[in-house]
Amino acid sequence: MDKILIMSQDDPNKLKDILENDVWVSIQEFLNFGLHLGQGDKAIHVTVGLLLAITVAFIVTTVILKWLRRLFTRKMEPDDKLKFISVFKFIRYMVYLVVVLITVSASGVDITILLTASAALFVGLGLALQELFQDVIGGIFIIVDKSLSVGDIIEVEDRVGKVFEIRLRTVRAITRDDKVVIIPNHKFISNTIYNYTQNHKTTREQVKVGVAYGSDVKLVTQVLENVAQEQIGILKNPKPIVLFEDFGDSALLFSLNFYITDSFTDPIIKSEVRYKIDAKFRELKITIPFPQRDVHVFQQNKKK
Repeated sequence: MDKILIMSQDDPNKLKDILENDVWVSIQEFLNFGLHLGQGDKAIHVTVGLLLAITVAFIVTTVILKWLRRLFTRKMEPDDKLKFISVFKFIRYMVYLVVVLITVSASGVDITILLTASAALFVGLGLALQELFQDVIGGIFIIVDKSLSVGDIIEVEDRVGKVFEIRLRTVRAITRDDKVVIIPNHKFISNTIYNYTQNHKTTREQVKVGVAYGSDVKLVTQVLENVAQEQIGILKNPKPIVLFEDFGDSALLFSLNFYITDSFTDPIIKSEVRYKIDAKFRELKITIPFPQRDVHVFQQNKKK
């Protein structure tokens, strides 16, 4: 080191020559050290420099992906952050594969044949995993835009369920008859899904009833309102509303509209309301009609 310092003071050009001819040449020789097979265009070189490049590429890829994952999931809940670990692992492995292919190509190996031979495999694999990718993308959208949350009550294909788990590929919900339904996430992208509790937990429900023609409609309205006021589980505010909907073929049609906070158990509340309506109508002699048809038989005398 003292020698280089002294020489740099005497002749700057001589120091430059030493750095270029000695130090840099030594570094190049070290980086080019390795396995060299073949000659010309078909030569294969596996060197220290190549291995160092692979290592650096892997380290840089890992650091960048971790930074992107933290940036992407910084505002998410801890459980949602854990769901993205597998996604970024998959991306990292794909990047590693690309780096390896580039490295192998740089070492002199012709990867064109390999890519051509595996093209059909990749196409078949892509078609087979198409729905899987749709499910994963659907899961990412669900988690990012918060279109679905644990505890939401949804209706899918005429089945109502309460969501208890959201994964990257599927959503799991428990139905009203205590059965678990597993819903692929792509259905939340391609199908119409009813979310009863997307905006709030309160939902409006309805019970319909018909009474015989000639019934006191004001008394019917009062009975329905009283039943709603007395029923546990029905909110007092907003106030229940009775609508005189229509004149049916054989009945005057009414609907009792009310609000509840647990639409998952609304069949139980509706059943109790119907029991009470039936009891009150029997007590007050209000008739619930059923469809009737009059059959007229005409007998025609035949002339002999």
